[in-house]
Amino acid sequence: MANPTGKETTGAITPASESSAENAPRHNLKPVESFSRFTDFDIHVFKQGKHFKLYEKLGAHVVELHGVVGTYFAVWAPNATYVSVIANFNGWNEGTHSLFPRWDSSGIWEGWIPDVGNGEVYKYFIASNTGERLEKCDPFAFWSELAPRTASIVWDTWYEWGDKEWMEARKETNKLNAPVSVYEVHLSSWQRDPSDPERTLTYKEIAAGLVPYVKEMGFTHVELMPVMEHPYAPSWGYQITGYFSCASRMGTPQELMYLVDQLHQAGVGVYMDWVPSHFPGDAHGLFRFDGTALYEHADPRKGYHPDWKSYIFNYGRNEVKSFLISNAIFWLDRYHTDGLRVDAVASMLYLDYSRKHNEWIPNEFGGRENLEAISLLREMNIAAYSAFPDIQTTAEESTAFPGVSRPVFVGGLGFGMKWMMGWMHDTLSYFQKEPEYRKWHQDQLTFSLVYAFSENFMLPFSHDEVVYGKKSLINKMPGDEWQRFANLRLMFTYMFTHPGTKLIFMGGEFGQPSEWNFDQSLDWHLLNQPPHHGMKECVKKLNNLYRTEPALFEYSFSGQGFEWIDTQDRQNSVLIYARKGENPDEYVVIVLNLTPIPRKGYRVGVLSEGSWQEIFNSDATEFYGSGVINYHPVQTENAYWHGRQNSVMIDLPPLGASVLKKVKS
Repeated sequence: MANPTGKETTGAITPASESSAENAPRHNLKPVESFSRFTDFDIHVFKQGKHFKLYEKLGAHVVELHGVVGTYFAVWAPNATYVSVIANFNGWNEGTHSLFPRWDSSGIWEGWIPDVGNGEVYKYFIASNTGERLEKCDPFAFWSELAPRTASIVWDTWYEWGDKEWMEARKETNKLNAPVSVYEVHLSSWQRDPSDPERTLTYKEIAAGLVPYVKEMGFTHVELMPVMEHPYAPSWGYQITGYFSCASRMGTPQELMYLVDQLHQAGVGVYMDWVPSHFPGDAHGLFRFDGTALYEHADPRKGYHPDWKSYIFNYGRNEVKSFLISNAIFWLDRYHTDGLRVDAVASMLYLDYSRKHNEWIPNEFGGRENLEAISLLREMNIAAYSAFPDIQTTAEESTAFPGVSRPVFVGGLGFGMKWMMGWMHDTLSYFQKEPEYRKWHQDQLTFSLVYAFSENFMLPFSHDEVVYGKKSLINKMPGDEWQRFANLRLMFTYMFTHPGTKLIFMGGEFGQPSEWNFDQSLDWHLLNQPPHHGMKECVKKLNNLYRTEPALFEYSFSGQGFEWIDTQDRQNSVLIYARKGENPDEYVVIVLNLTPIPRKGYRVGVLSEGSWQEIFNSDATEFYGSGVINYHPVQTENAYWHGRQNSVMIDLPPLGASVLKKVKS
């Protein structure tokens, strides 16, 4: 994108903490002019918690006035007695460019400064009525300095998109009865510069490798771990200081838009992580923004998060509600995001989350539910789906809170999907067991179907499961090398054939043995080794199977699409079930052999008579399997089995899965 001001934006940018009046660049200073982008209606809905496009009003916006290009600044600081813009152009002098307080008691300070444009580095100086003197970055800045520097940068979000075809068609590719297979990515550690492993790639450089890889693998969507500005890299992006600013360590907003655009043009959707649950206490950030608890709740029993040592938004404050919902809409609007995965929803729903009995305050009815957070989530989902009906929101929520993915009008929270955390824990627990003990724990795989259709569930093997000593997915599996890879292929097949949408964290798809390290690249060289290459090929084929078999996705959230055939063969640890599509003739039968013993001539009850063909086998030699394959179609026999009139005889692969489909006559 061309820089409208012609100024260099990627050179040496000096923050306030490293500047002085003697060495800072300056020009002929001109006074701030009283000017506003707010209407009376804007102020009214802002104070009502109903302004969902605040990013068009607050923050820094390049505006031409009187034929002169300048920047309009607006910041919400109701407890300030004085606010000014400090920047390179004024030597970070707090007394030269003071903003004007609005007359309407909105708490907004604003003003227009001529000859200031894109690329200018700035902060707000705030003198609080508490006596504090603060330097704060702009909560609505579109771009920020590279950490450890902390100033905001005047920038815009103009981009010439090339994804019109995707945006017009995504109502089909993004709907709930379409296949949704998500590749979760931490951008700065997906791949590094091979010549300099310490260097983080830019968004554009990442696009060059990520887009064709995801396309090749057959994932329908990527989910980007937080790309908002976060100075502390070990937070993985979950400790955000710039909610409207993309992470500067990987480039400009337009470069991130380019990545999204390229994914869309390749037919891949983009979900983004969104973190309305908490924010860090960095001095330049939202914490005590105007010298008071402005964005956070003042009472630490509601405003401090003990797990993450961070601060909880005051969901009951209308202006904060406008800020958060505007932020959700911003990423859907300006970045063409196809959905939001909302982090740590459980921590928002309950006032006693991770607290002892005397460390929290009940709600007005004496309960533990956070009514203000519940209201915010409902309003966010209503606003998001109203503005963008073809997106999806997904909740990371681990409790039994009812109706997370049910519409607001029936009492739900309004999310499109919810992570199926119970399924994930049970599945990993089961597959970590030695096969000889699995017969005693078959319920860990069958129990999920008791509640599988109570929500619109997504099945996640996320980043949280491969860090902090939990081991990588491949190293959770028992046995020797061959058995570990066979187990992981089997587990992925179970996942792709289980009701619900899918999510795999990067590296899991090729069996990376080390835990995820946010500060280094995935071990791509492992793909030269047959076990890892075979694992990658297996996941690729599973994605293709999932996307091409309507029986596996059309009824992802309905019991109409699932039927148990046999759960009783605990002695051999075999499970058999069917998946069914909207067309009565679309169905497949899945057989899981959860032990390393191949079983020749195993009889399976099937849904109808005729010829049945194996369309997928996780033990294929191309996957590094042993090759116990049913190569030829098998004809049903009139032998009553598994409660069915018709049955077939097949060979079950060791630690393998077989997917059967009736041959159409």
